[in-house]
Amino acid sequence: MEFIETALPGAFVLKPVIHRDARGFFVETFSNRMFADNGIEVQFVQDNYSFSRQRGVLRGLHFQYFPHAQAKLVMAISGAIYDVIVDLRKDSPTVHQWISVELDSSDLRMLYVPRGFAHGFCTLQDNTRVLYKVDSPYAPQADGGIRWDDADLAIEWPVASPILSEKDGQLPYLKDLAT
Repeated sequence: MEFIETALPGAFVLKPVIHRDARGFFVETFSNRMFADNGIEVQFVQDNYSFSRQRGVLRGLHFQYFPHAQAKLVMAISGAIYDVIVDLRKDSPTVHQWISVELDSSDLRMLYVPRGFAHGFCTLQDNTRVLYKVDSPYAPQADGGIRWDDADLAIEWPVASPILSEKDGQLPYLKDLAT
């Protein structure tokens, strides 16, 4: 597996080796050893699975406040997503900066998101399924989020009018976050 550094320290795009033959394919999606060899010490404790029926579903931007912050390993197992992370680490040289990565089930690239980031994605195809691992379980008391259309972030989403949950439509702006 190839670990490709992003512009945000600690976040990586992972390009797995896909073994294809007439039957289909096999791919290793996570290896503790490979992560450790690349300087990432993480112990995932929960897998989450998301299904979106339509193109244009936007989920996020979500995070959990410390000490319940989550590292994530995100992949599209069918369809494709425009995946976005925002650095919320106060002492980071890239605080409040964001990157986007397209994750597609055809190449099975993944995104490793370290603790201290907000995360969200927009589906690029109908019937998209996303699987992601987290290293800390969901903690409702630590739940946080940022509006997808926050002008201070100016994220370039692939849709102008996404399909949102009621909760995501009411998330606060970055400037209004509890610290």
